[in-house]
Amino acid sequence: MSVADAFWHLLNLFAPAALTGALAASGAKLLWRRTLAAVPWHRLALWAMAACSVVTLGGLVVFGQDGRMATYGAMALACAAVLWWRGFSRLR
Repeated sequence: MSVADAFWHLLNLFAPAALTGALAASGAKLLWRRTLAAVPWHRLALWAMAACSVVTLGGLVVFGQDGRMATYGAMALACAAVLWWRGFSRLR
């Protein structure tokens, strides 16, 4: 495997995590505009992307392959939990 192939494999591994985190942060900022006005979008998106990436790696370790529906379900739950924690908790 060449370096370019390895790069594309890693990019495709984390693409669903990045897209899910960015879309979830955008949706949260859109739906709760007033409540999340003080929280910057990029901070929400980075935390959500990080949580989704950790779940993706966990799913890869547990199941031995990526792209399992259980991993995607856990990704959605982790993303929602992190958005709630960083956006709505009083510990900001």
